[in-house]
Amino acid sequence: MPKRVDHAQRRTEIAEALVRVAGRRGLHAVGMRDVAAEAGVSLRLVQYYFETKEKLLLYGLQHLTERFGERVAARVRAAGDSPGPRETIEALLTAALPTDDESRTFHLLYSSYAVLAVTDEALAAQPFIANPDAAEETLTGLLRQAQEADLAGPGVDARWEAVSLLAMSAGLGTSVLVGQRSPESAAEVLNRHLDRIFQGRSAPR
Repeated sequence: MPKRVDHAQRRTEIAEALVRVAGRRGLHAVGMRDVAAEAGVSLRLVQYYFETKEKLLLYGLQHLTERFGERVAARVRAAGDSPGPRETIEALLTAALPTDDESRTFHLLYSSYAVLAVTDEALAAQPFIANPDAAEETLTGLLRQAQEADLAGPGVDARWEAVSLLAMSAGLGTSVLVGQRSPESAAEVLNRHLDRIFQGRSAPR
């Protein structure tokens, strides 16, 4: 009886291979043949599942986003049984800082996808912006929740603060990646900004 192939698992394994190779060499330098070699499969099999490099890259981006979501969820769980808005925001933002191999790879590749999407028409046509939009909506909702609970100042503009926090987190992540500052100092910058938003009203951490 022929062995049944788990196609979802095979696609995930290929995506993991893409992440590993791109983390070492940079996304721009990775070809489908490199990914096939890393995954220990034939180039034809990679082409069977993804057809083009653009489709492989898009699936890799989706895979990275899922892993990031799992990382955030783990940090939120570590914050306690009922983490408040500030603790949840802090977990989301600090999860993206390059503090270990996994988060370094995430920041490097996600930034690389954004740059490639500027010049690659096939990638640009994909819903790349949907994930940042979702993060912005999440932060905005958490900040509004904080205001309703009197944890943040009434004059705080939740939408603009969410945009600022995400931009700050991305910039700080890049500064850590290139060695400009340490992960600890980047986290401190984020915490000071959150202190300003929450005005010392949040519960002790």
